[in-house]
Amino acid sequence: MESNVVLEAAEVAKTFTERSISVAVLHGIDLQLQRGEAVALEGPSGSGKTTLLSILGCILSPSSGRVIVNGQAVNSSRPQLLHEVRKRSIGFVFQQFNLFPALTALENVEYSLNIRGHRGIEARKEAERALESVGLADRSNSLPRDLSGGQKQRVAIARALAGRPPILLADEPTANLDSTTGLQILRLFRTLARESGSGLLIVTHDPKVSAFADRTLRIEDGKLVEGSSPMARGPQDCIPQNDQEVMERGALTS
Repeated sequence: MESNVVLEAAEVAKTFTERSISVAVLHGIDLQLQRGEAVALEGPSGSGKTTLLSILGCILSPSSGRVIVNGQAVNSSRPQLLHEVRKRSIGFVFQQFNLFPALTALENVEYSLNIRGHRGIEARKEAERALESVGLADRSNSLPRDLSGGQKQRVAIARALAGRPPILLADEPTANLDSTTGLQILRLFRTLARESGSGLLIVTHDPKVSAFADRTLRIEDGKLVEGSSPMARGPQDCIPQNDQEVMERGALTS
């Protein structure tokens, strides 16, 4: 029977050492992410959020503990193994968009598919489908300089979703957007993640993001200190439909 868990961390710890000085950043982190689930990870600056996201995203290896990505253990510091797992199973969305300025929206999405091993007509059709899913089919030939911040983030989401990876990781995806655009992006991202069946983990400082999550985790000083599922709600009720509902749910989880 296939497991619904697409990402798991067990007793994950991370220590950085430089010139004989060691700094422990993460301490015994345990978490699971399921298919179609959205989890918000909150915490102050310096709490270990980015380090944890880097380990879960196969950018860094843990000092101890285990990480399982879509059924594969990745407790390895071998860059090639981490790279292979990352490109096969994980889609990333960053606050800085990270689009190639000389490539069109379509080419940016298609390039990410090329890295994952999709080529030719297959890659082009999937890139077109991904852009259409975020409402940018009419801007596929636009360069990043000709897109608004919200449109750039939509391209970044299309790039992450292209190829339907089982895991989506987002690092402050609305930080560089105004509040209205940010809420629109969150609604879109959450809906598309659910439709694709991908597990979604969003790292954020913004408590309003929790309104879009099935669960909220909080990290402080490298430890998960609390978690919440703020209200019992069915699958269709989880995504807030207006700004007032976002504010109410965000207040409950902040």
